[in-house]
Amino acid sequence: MNSLSQYLELYRVNSADIDNHSCAVMNDARKSAYELLCDAHLPRKGEEGYEHTDLEALYARDYGVNVFRMNFRADVAASFHCDVPNMSTLLGVVVNDVFRPSRMLLERLPEGVTFMSLREAAESCGDIVKTFYGSLADGTKPSVALNTLLAQDGVLIHVKRGVKLEKPLQLVNIFNSPTSLLALRRVLVVLEEDAEASVLVCDHTQTADTDYMADEVVEVSLARGASLNYYHIEESSARTTRHAHMFVRQYAGSRLSLGSLTLTCGDTRNEYSIDLTEPHCEADLSGMVIGSDNQHVDNNVSLRHLSGQCRSNQIFKYVLDDNAVGNFDGRIFVAKGAALTDAYQTNRNLLAGSSARMHTKPQLEIYNDDVKCSHGASTGQLSEEALFYMRTRGIPEKEARTMLMQAFMADVIDRVRPQELRERLHLLVQHRFAGHRGASCADCSSSCKDDLISPIAE
Repeated sequence: MNSLSQYLELYRVNSADIDNHSCAVMNDARKSAYELLCDAHLPRKGEEGYEHTDLEALYARDYGVNVFRMNFRADVAASFHCDVPNMSTLLGVVVNDVFRPSRMLLERLPEGVTFMSLREAAESCGDIVKTFYGSLADGTKPSVALNTLLAQDGVLIHVKRGVKLEKPLQLVNIFNSPTSLLALRRVLVVLEEDAEASVLVCDHTQTADTDYMADEVVEVSLARGASLNYYHIEESSARTTRHAHMFVRQYAGSRLSLGSLTLTCGDTRNEYSIDLTEPHCEADLSGMVIGSDNQHVDNNVSLRHLSGQCRSNQIFKYVLDDNAVGNFDGRIFVAKGAALTDAYQTNRNLLAGSSARMHTKPQLEIYNDDVKCSHGASTGQLSEEALFYMRTRGIPEKEARTMLMQAFMADVIDRVRPQELRERLHLLVQHRFAGHRGASCADCSSSCKDDLISPIAE
């Protein structure tokens, strides 16, 4: 028996309730997902692409699933650490896997922009959901199929043609329940031609003494000329596991800026699959991991240049201390007809403790001669010479180490486009290296706190 058996049995017993609490588009996709899972198993440690992460073991833990869509309270002000005081956002909150809009989102969402639950969107803008839901995700992956089988709702972000969204959209995921819980989260982002948007996603855990797992699938479609800034911050607990897939399809002239920041977590695996399907696409990926204690963070990137005259750039950096384990597996694929491709990939890592471990596997797969591609990886320790120099200038060793680690991460943060968010990330990283979590809403003088609390007062 493998770990999928318990979820297949849960679906067989509760399929009617799962369908009743969802929408037709999501329900229609369950049959094929179920059939695939009956003959599948989740990857185990050592299998191709999963050399250092055991999904079978992660999903085998005893989690509950919120089949009946019970409402759990969550104190956003106590959990929310990534607020950007000088940047106004349109906020939606996901408590476990239930979406709740803020008052500001309901009142001030611009015309031509949709930010709402998938279930509601299936009724109000069903063509978008029907066209794109499940069209980008690789349904042959067992973990994706499991999400398709059990997810009952999700989030839709849709920006119509030519609309340029000034305020960023912010999605805050919060875990809070009295018992262990598996949350099936689904996000669909669709930008039509020449649309522009920024999305900030934050993960938090309110009750740190409970086991949680997030199984998340994000699908992103960027039409011709569309531009998306998408940033994700993970600041959860040591007993929170996260397994996330992000599938992106870009069309001619579209631009993607993707940033991933892992501050605190338990076990995390992020899988990114990005396809540049038409000429003149741009994709910039940046990742930052700060690991300590027994954190395990695995980033896996598959970036495919399927058309010529496209550009991509990746930089992922890790700082690991104590018994933390990191993994980076990056693959750039250049198709036969993808001439004039520019593709670069860099992975750099610092081991701040003697027991920390880093595994890295950058890869190039090129079937065209007329390209510019490079990749590289390095792993080392803090410079003893730099530490000695700073200590001779009166800087205590602990503070000197913190300053060097902050400087190591600076170029990743500087790639973030909104200046206000960039400044906030510098502060969050500073707090993390100092050994405590980022500032919460209680430290913020802005008026957004009342707006945050409203969605969870049910």
